[in-house]
Amino acid sequence: MSELLYDRLGGTEGITVIANDVIDNHLANPSIMKRFAASDAIALKNAAATFFITGTGGPDVYKGRDMVATHKGMNISAVEFMAVLDDALAALEKNNVAQREQEEVLFVLYSMRSQVMGG
Repeated sequence: MSELLYDRLGGTEGITVIANDVIDNHLANPSIMKRFAASDAIALKNAAATFFITGTGGPDVYKGRDMVATHKGMNISAVEFMAVLDDALAALEKNNVAQREQEEVLFVLYSMRSQVMGG
């Protein structure tokens, strides 16, 4: 078994499916859906997928801004931040991602809390 989280999540194909599900969850989540209402869903899905691919040890394909720049001035609340984590967990569960990998993904996402909520 590969030690890279990228491989354990199914590589580019598996991560893309998970990321798409995360964004679909965000678009349907009453706690945060307004944040995404005017967004281009396809662009969001691509950004999420490439962010996950690069961040889990895959190819360096993410070309977006860092988390601080992306969320600057958004005043994201703790409730909204936790809604994002809940949506990510639901996507991981939907895609039958093992417990260890779920925990690793959630740990990484939670570790970005100050970058996302700090702006």
